Parts: sequence; structure tokens; C-alpha cells
Amino acid sequence: METRANYFLIGSFVLAVIVAALGFVLWFQSLHTTKTRSPLRIIFEGSASGLRNGGNVNFNGVRIGEVISVKLDNPRRVVALAMVENSAPIRKDTLVGLEFQGLTGVAAISLKGGQEAAPPVPLDEDGTPMLTADPAALQDVTEAIRATLKNVNRIFADNEEAVRTSLQSVQTFTASLASSSEHIDSIMKKADAVVTKTDNLMLGLDALAGGKDGGELLQAVKSFRELTDNLDKRAGALMLDGRRTLADISRAVNNLDKNPTRILFGPSTSASEPAPAPQPAAQRPGPRRRQ
Repeated sequence: METRANYFLIGSFVLAVIVAALGFVLWFQSLHTTKTRSPLRIIFEGSASGLRNGGNVNFNGVRIGEVISVKLDNPRRVVALAMVENSAPIRKDTLVGLEFQGLTGVAAISLKGGQEAAPPVPLDEDGTPMLTADPAALQDVTEAIRATLKNVNRIFADNEEAVRTSLQSVQTFTASLASSSEHIDSIMKKADAVVTKTDNLMLGLDALAGGKDGGELLQAVKSFRELTDNLDKRAGALMLDGRRTLADISRAVNNLDKNPTRILFGPSTSASEPAPAPQPAAQRPGPRRRQ
């Protein structure tokens, strides 16, 4: 129990250290962001359609911040609070409007122009810099959106026949696929059969090469290796016997060269030795008489 308690305390301490480190990193990052950015309040006299939290704040097309809140101040007034970079050259005469990114309807606050010698952005009652959007710019954006939609409608109207032909082609292709569904099903069944055969082949190869005892292929390799080892041993013995036989033959040939008569007729007395002389008859021992 004491060991488990120690493990629990160590794990809790490590987890607390990790959480504290993450909190410090997030705090330091937020502190750094706060130092490099400052709030900017923007007033829209009218509609601010498409503007939402997290939207971009662009100065001459360059992102310098993001929207952190959008709320209604009165029925005809929208107040947006954004955090923008302190290095952005925003002045009192900077034009404020909305710009839409593509056809998604997501709006971004657009800041443009301003003289470098112009005074800084005026402060609101709570000390926050505040700019008012130009209604003409908002109207221009609305008109641009409408013009874009009109252009899209005109493009579809001018190419109505081509669009109709394309739709008919798609419909014809879909009908062809529907009529060929049985053929496609047969092709898919054949493909499924091929895949099944391939799987069976792979399983057979796996069983041949693997398995609990190493597989038939491994057993065949082991048998071939054992046969090769036995042949090597037998060949070595045969070669040793052959060498001994050759040595005996070589020795016999050498003896034949030295004394061929001894090899052919066997050992005999030399011709140079004299024959023993015959003994006289008187000296021959006669038969012994019986006493």
C-alpha cells in the first residue's frame, strides 16, 4: 500500500508540474501578444453582414489582427472590437469598410489609406481607439457583391445551352451506368474472385514458407543441406581411399622399376652363387642295423 501511495504522489507531482509549465507558456504567450497588440473599436452605422468573431482585420490587404467581439449597440449600429498590431500605421483618416473573401460570405474588416502626418486614432470614452466605418464603402461592397452575383447569373444565362447539354450528358452517362449494372456486377464479382484466389495463394505461400515447424519449404532446404553435408563427408572418405590406393600403386611401380624379376617370378637365389658339391657314396650314411 505504501508503494502504491508513493507512486500516486509522484504521478500527481509530475502532472502538476506539466500543467504549471503549460500554464506558464500560455501566460507568457498571451502577455507577449498583449504587448504587441492593442484594442481597436470599429463602429458600423448600418449592417455588418458576414462579420463574426475571429474574422480578419486587414490593412491594405495585409492581416494585422482579428475580431474578438461583434455586438449590437442599437438597432442601426454594430460595434466590433478587434485586436490589431501596434506597428500598423492606423490614423484618424484611415478608411474602414468590409471585404468579402471569395463567395463564402465571410467578411473581414478592411482598413485602407491614411496620411502619415495625420493625427492618431481618436479615443473612445473608455480610452479605446475608435474608428467609424464609411457607409459609402459598405454600400460599395454591397454593390460589388450584387454585381458579382449578377455576373454569375449572366454567365449561366449566356451558357444555358451548354449547361443543359452538360446536364444531359451526365444524365445519359448515369442511364448507361444503370443499364450496365449487371455487367458491372459481373466484373466486380470476377475481380472479387481474383482477389480471393490471390489471398488463397498468399496463404498457401505463407503456409509453405512458415508455420509452427518452419514450413515445408524450410524442411526441404534443411533436408537438402543435410544431403549436401553427407555427400561432402562421403566424397572426402572416397578421396582419402583413392589417395591411399594411388600411393600403393605408385609404391608398386617404384618396386617394379627397381627389381622387375622379383615382382614377376618371386624371390630366387643369385646365379653367381656356386651349387653345392655332391658327397661320395662311402661318406653317405647307410641304414642302421638293428641290434
